[in-house]
Amino acid sequence: MTVQVLAINDLHGNLEPPVGRDGMVGKTPAGGAEYLATHLKMAEAEEPNSIVVGAGDLMGASPLISALFDEEPAIEAINAMGLKVTSIGNHEMDHGITELKRRLKTAHYQYLAANVLENGTPVFPATSIQTVGGVKIGFIGETLEGSAAVISASAIRGDQFLEESQVANEAALQLEKAGVHAIVLLIHQGGAQHGQADAMDRDSCANFSGEIQGIVERLSPAIQLVISGHTHEYYNCRIAGHTVTSAGAYGRLFTRVKLTVDRRTDRILTVAAANEIVTRDVPRDPAQTAILEKYKPRAEEVANRTVGSIAGEISRKQNAAGESAMGDVIADAQLTSVAAKENGGAELAFMNTGGIRAELPATGPGEVSFGELYAVQPFGNQITVLTMTGEDIRQLLEEQFRSDGSSIMLQVSEGFNYQYRLHAAPGEHVVPGSIKLRGKVLGAKDRVRVEANGFMVAGAEGMTAFKSGTDKVIGTRDVDALVAYFKTHSPVEAPKLNRIVRLD
Repeated sequence: MTVQVLAINDLHGNLEPPVGRDGMVGKTPAGGAEYLATHLKMAEAEEPNSIVVGAGDLMGASPLISALFDEEPAIEAINAMGLKVTSIGNHEMDHGITELKRRLKTAHYQYLAANVLENGTPVFPATSIQTVGGVKIGFIGETLEGSAAVISASAIRGDQFLEESQVANEAALQLEKAGVHAIVLLIHQGGAQHGQADAMDRDSCANFSGEIQGIVERLSPAIQLVISGHTHEYYNCRIAGHTVTSAGAYGRLFTRVKLTVDRRTDRILTVAAANEIVTRDVPRDPAQTAILEKYKPRAEEVANRTVGSIAGEISRKQNAAGESAMGDVIADAQLTSVAAKENGGAELAFMNTGGIRAELPATGPGEVSFGELYAVQPFGNQITVLTMTGEDIRQLLEEQFRSDGSSIMLQVSEGFNYQYRLHAAPGEHVVPGSIKLRGKVLGAKDRVRVEANGFMVAGAEGMTAFKSGTDKVIGTRDVDALVAYFKTHSPVEAPKLNRIVRLD
């Protein structure tokens, strides 16, 4: 018989159609809960033995329409889509497990977290057995082992994140002992395709790499299907005998998986997966429309307030050196908010690229609303100022470059410059003598007042050099600093991308 698994991941509470590049798959406008729900229901109508599942971050880092109401709109929307089970994602834990469980009191779906412990106790069940068309399907749910690096330390104090493959294999063994042999892993970890854009369609696996690859290579053969997420990339891969998929982000795609199952043994015989675009040429789902009509007017009162303007597009796309116009503007805004001595006396600001969630496209008269700026920075991170030495800052810059050859580039404020070589020995990427503040070479013993958000200061994303900082001063929220900057600097122009220079 055939069992159909319909999967979504990284919705991030995007109930309204996402805008700009975030609302496109190639040249096709995509996404929006009204259309996603319709596509899912159309797929279910084609195959009655269906189940809708998720791979984490279905809410959290959400647009204002959901975040303003503690994600209740997203939960209502997901309920109406008929989701049955999902793995937990890092952003669902942004405010801690206790707060997540409070919010989920109205959820009709189940969260799984096999590799997440709180004070030694599992925070959610590891597995869920769902009967579809008379066949038992065992679902295992996990988040990334490195969650502690991408969640505020205060939110997950006491939580433990275990290695994914070993935990998944142990869970699969327990499912098999219980007589469940059709096993699916829902995991909030992923990878990405690399190469020419035309070689990376939604169902390809071109030059694939990422954390998920090593995890899957260590998985038990009992786990034939892996629904992944986290990286916001779309792909459809075969890795070490496992089918591995991801449907991008923001509800622009969903994954349709056809499992051929032997009725006698309940074992999966074949797996056929495809990522399908959530086009906007289908009827809007009335249940989703009702949810939007319920919350949208209340959110618009806040979101539509004009706070400034732009002279042209401010993109979050990084250049070859890893610098983006949106990153520069945010760093400048945060520095401005705490530059005064009484506010912390900051001289330099850093912004993590992962915290930049949207951009400002050049549309209409150039006016910018609070809602648009909130979409750029939806986390509500606290701005923090601390004193670091020149050597601390050099070490921080070196921490951007990872042992696997990848990099996570910090965005920097105006007046700070440096050069680097990507292909260099560990600890030798930054060109000696190139780190300058206001045109002056920064010495190893120089003391500088540095700003970064509290998430980064806690050592997130492997940036441990911040922990050497002293004399901390806490400022405003990041989005409030951005709003204040637009009120005083509009029309804001996209800065020239010359603060970071890559030499190879």
